[in-house]
Amino acid sequence: MNQQTAVTDTPAPKAKTLPDAQTVTEVQHYTDRLFRFRVTRPQSLRFRSGEFVMIGLPGDDGKPIMRAYSIASPSWDEGLDFYSIKVQDGPLTSRLQHIQPGDQIILRPKPVGTLVLDALLPGKRLWFFATGTGIAPFASLMRDPDTYERYDEVIMMHTCRDVAELAYGRELIESLPDDPLIGEFVGDKLKYYPTTTREQSPFMGRITDNLLSGKVFADLGIDGMSPETDRGMVCGSLEFNKDIMAILDGMGLREGANSDPAEYVVEKAFVG
Repeated sequence: MNQQTAVTDTPAPKAKTLPDAQTVTEVQHYTDRLFRFRVTRPQSLRFRSGEFVMIGLPGDDGKPIMRAYSIASPSWDEGLDFYSIKVQDGPLTSRLQHIQPGDQIILRPKPVGTLVLDALLPGKRLWFFATGTGIAPFASLMRDPDTYERYDEVIMMHTCRDVAELAYGRELIESLPDDPLIGEFVGDKLKYYPTTTREQSPFMGRITDNLLSGKVFADLGIDGMSPETDRGMVCGSLEFNKDIMAILDGMGLREGANSDPAEYVVEKAFVG
């Protein structure tokens, strides 16, 4: 697997010719379908880890092409990370995948979202369920000390088709225990359960299948999930979200929201 990273030292932002413009400071390509990038953070931007913003680029007609993107960096970070799929004929990603350090993107600094800790009732164990780039909001939450102060155990379940597509999450998670800022908070609380559905890997299968069969519980040495102790966050396709919701409902967990915290939350902004 070849990874290509382009980085600049924090550059002096260019003259802001775009509305709400921010400067790209780093780009890394993982596969021909996945990449991440980092941009400068507006001084006025305040967000909760797990929220998303609208980002974009000008279209051919000069009008901005905007899409919702989870912020993959924690709320304390001085920059903003994003993790994206590449769609060759996509209105935005067909352009976005070619950005380089020093380029500008449009960022609307109005963060929203349901994948925030305050939308959950207190519990002992927090589950993150993600497919593909759905891991982005959890990349933010896994680097937030508040996550580990609220929960005794955090489990990141992430499924992709191929091993290479797990690289972003694996590298991030492997770096956390030694992170000088949050390593002491993470300690041994974070458990990582990556699976693939196409290419052979140590753990195989869809998240839904591994939950229903109980395989994940056996592999991690835990008894299962209960509404008294377990909380969940879900980010994936519409079908995936619905399937996970049905499983969690069947285990007695209820869907929550910012205005009505409960046992699990689902991000629905990316599946419409």
